[in-house]
Amino acid sequence: MRNAFADEITALADQDPRIVLLSGDIGNRLFNDFKDRHPDRFYNVGVAEADMIGIAAGLALQGLKPVAYTIASFAVYRAYEQIRVDLCYLKQPVVIVGVGSGLGYAANGPTHHSCEDLAVLRALPGMTVLSPADAWELRSLLGSAVNLSGPSYIRIGKKGEPTVHAEQPGLTIGTAFPLRQGSDIALLGTGTLLPIVLETADRLQQRGISAAVYSVHTVKPLDEHLLAEVFRNTKLVVTIEEHSRIGGLGGAVAEWRADQVCPGARLLRFGTPDEILHHTGEQEHARHAAGLTPERLSQDIDSAWEQSQTDSDTSNRISP
Repeated sequence: MRNAFADEITALADQDPRIVLLSGDIGNRLFNDFKDRHPDRFYNVGVAEADMIGIAAGLALQGLKPVAYTIASFAVYRAYEQIRVDLCYLKQPVVIVGVGSGLGYAANGPTHHSCEDLAVLRALPGMTVLSPADAWELRSLLGSAVNLSGPSYIRIGKKGEPTVHAEQPGLTIGTAFPLRQGSDIALLGTGTLLPIVLETADRLQQRGISAAVYSVHTVKPLDEHLLAEVFRNTKLVVTIEEHSRIGGLGGAVAEWRADQVCPGARLLRFGTPDEILHHTGEQEHARHAAGLTPERLSQDIDSAWEQSQTDSDTSNRISP
């Protein structure tokens, strides 16, 4: 996805002279094409993420469109006060791009994990939070993000992620994208975990469960129209994300559901556990440790589905 980001931001900068790219001392060769074509609009601020956000805010105040890029955990946690005060308080249209989201840098240890970024950023007033599933979704959302009137965050993968789209979809911020139709349950996935969500749906189909799949690329604002529909028309709604079960997509959906008069379907949430992963390994290893595999997800969802069927039968017998 980072290669797609480099290509897309360069193309966007060709069209809009207000776009400025800032880097937190990574991706220098990645942006060679950008630097060759726009040498006066690229700044490597070094290992100084908080300063990077402050500089971006200053550039935005001058009417430019800054895009700040670095590893997701450093972009968010090291610069949280600057994001809150310089961007949200001042309502500055800066796009923060966090690369290697979730467990993308699992091999580098827990300092590089970003499994709380969605939670802390969606709590900030005025912040738009985006989590594309693949390079095509990233290209579609980036063009919209640079034209927002306020701050935004895009969490992306590192490299080599499989695609879920054959071509660039026309995404709208705040509107989830349907990937598969289904009638029994709804799987709401976000980010680079979507290929695993689709494989989970395949396994559920083999068990006789029809699962719809949606790419919820916008975690804030939520697609409330979709939520109303899936909670009304299915018996089980499942959120799946490479993020803590606390405060991410699942947390956002749970908050929305709690505010509804007639919530309807049961909600089931899958994500990383509320603990630090102290052993290192590649992303696949970390996903397995968190239970984020098609085998484990399909088993757990199948069990919940059977329970919901039993509860429904019992309810029907009790009802007059």
